[in-house]
Amino acid sequence: MTELVVRRLLIDLETPFDRHWCGGDAFRTAFFNALSMSFPVGEQFFIDAVKGGHKAMPPEQHAQFADEVRGFIGQEATHRRIHALFNGHLEKQGLVNEWASRAQERMKLFAGADPRHPLAVTAANEHFTALLAEWLLAHPETLAGAEPRLATMWQWHCAEEAEHKNTAFDIYQALGGNHEWRITWFRRITLVFLGDALRQTVLNLRRDGTLWKWTTWASAARTLFGKGGLVRETWRPWREYLRRDFHPSQHGTDLSQQWLTQHSDAYVPVGAR
Repeated sequence: MTELVVRRLLIDLETPFDRHWCGGDAFRTAFFNALSMSFPVGEQFFIDAVKGGHKAMPPEQHAQFADEVRGFIGQEATHRRIHALFNGHLEKQGLVNEWASRAQERMKLFAGADPRHPLAVTAANEHFTALLAEWLLAHPETLAGAEPRLATMWQWHCAEEAEHKNTAFDIYQALGGNHEWRITWFRRITLVFLGDALRQTVLNLRRDGTLWKWTTWASAARTLFGKGGLVRETWRPWREYLRRDFHPSQHGTDLSQQWLTQHSDAYVPVGAR
């Protein structure tokens, strides 16, 4: 089982931040803002999926996963709270979160469903966030010039996403979830996630008045498709999820552990004195 530490992030999210907080780059700011807009609703869905899957386990498995599930819920609940605070500033800046409302409507489809279905959806999303986390931790220059407290927020979130990427997947497998449904949901969620991320990013840029600026599209090309870009570096590990023998642990967590070790002054483990 994976030992998951719940941490309290030691940053100030009460003080407002600049509109283009990510190094003055409109695209990178809009893209990260879009992702954050999905997190409070998404994290709650993941928590509920893992809770439901854990509850459905036979007693011996339930006990085996108990500590990991508590850690997963604690980490995701902390992410939800932090990004809700962050998103509050985005709302004051005039940005409109349409992603969350669409996600909430889709989640209603899982009411009363076999718990393996929301677990498969969660496992797919956790694969995406783990890939994003690995990429961002490997390319800290993406946050070059970003407001330090916000750079810390994103890197801390990434480090913890890498830590708990196994949980939903393992519970799905333990409940007898099959490969076919895992891949079916993965393909569906890929389309939904990419469509929502693109749509919300474009909406953010339109509200910001920077959608049609050359510098915006140049940054998008570099960030996504340039050397070390997100799409270029995550395409191959994205495909690995399709293998029958895939497991999230096959992607390392060294960068996550390095960041947590080197930035231990940025957080306090919950319950520590």
